[in-house]
Amino acid sequence: MEWDAPGIILDTRPFGETDVLATIMTEDHGAHRGLARGGQSRSRAALWQPGNLVQARWTARLSDNLGSFTAELIHPAAALVLDDPLALAMLRSACATAEGALQEREAYPRSFDGLLRLLARLPQGAPLLTDLVLWELTLLADLGYGLDLTRCAVSGATDRLAFVSPRSGRAVAAEAAGPWRDRLLPLPPFLLASQNLATPADWRDGLRLTGHFLARDAFGLHHKPLPQARLALYDRVAVRAEPTPETSPDA
Repeated sequence: MEWDAPGIILDTRPFGETDVLATIMTEDHGAHRGLARGGQSRSRAALWQPGNLVQARWTARLSDNLGSFTAELIHPAAALVLDDPLALAMLRSACATAEGALQEREAYPRSFDGLLRLLARLPQGAPLLTDLVLWELTLLADLGYGLDLTRCAVSGATDRLAFVSPRSGRAVAAEAAGPWRDRLLPLPPFLLASQNLATPADWRDGLRLTGHFLARDAFGLHHKPLPQARLALYDRVAVRAEPTPETSPDA
């Protein structure tokens, strides 16, 4: 049994002294695990980094075996963001979220394509947080937990949508929130078709929104916590969203 395809390295873990156990996501084969021999060696370690796009070949005696990987580098996404803490945090978060949420060996073409586009553009920095949140919404939809942000769950209105119900995942208009306002999740404007610009506070709210449903549905139903890399990204963005104290004229 074998296949050969472009893939994104989602995770690698040491296996023995020189090998790694790798998870690679491809368009047709989903998140696939295999043994990469020599993956910890000095000559190969840079290749086997989460986020890198590689041409991967998987071989095994039987289809249900672990199998082995060989790979050649196509795009060194990990190396390109080493000096950008936020971009590196986004890379680690996206890869860890995909690795933990996706069903092994099940194809998710939309999620693969979205992740591929995201990783290719990470050097653009903070604006890619918009794309990351949108990709997490796609991931939720592919897993069967899509949100309905098209109309108000209470009134049916399609304008002035400002919140999302943490229970149903449906949008709620500002005037329909009533006494439940404090229990609802803020809906950042950039997730609505008419809005494209976003502030750090919007990115924080977007990550909070998708993080809630990822934690409850994609991970919680399998008794797993959100990946530490995803939590760390939220914390980093939340700090950026905090207002900067004004400097006193007498300072």
